[in-house]
Amino acid sequence: MRGRLASELLGLRVRLHGIEIGRPVQILVDAEADRVLGFVVVCGDEAERFLPFAVAELRETEIAIESALTLIDERDLDFYRRRSRRLQELGLTSPCIDDRGHIYEALRAA
Repeated sequence: MRGRLASELLGLRVRLHGIEIGRPVQILVDAEADRVLGFVVVCGDEAERFLPFAVAELRETEIAIESALTLIDERDLDFYRRRSRRLQELGLTSPCIDDRGHIYEALRAA
């Protein structure tokens, strides 16, 4: 299982064709399963928007999107917040996320 630390993903920038659109500040998880729904992104206008995980491309140095229309407006963000949990609520010490959005605890070398 290959994945990346959630903290690493939160350090990336969301970009549209190389142009920075915003930065992820929170990861929202399905209310029932340990799977990522998407990111809360603070955009250049300081508005918070929701980026569904399914339309985000996790690259080494960025979270790429193909269209600004994939970012769901701030007024609709509460819909996703009410139907999800924050990643921190899972109580994992070092959560990792794979390319399919599955969440697991990172194993540490002894």
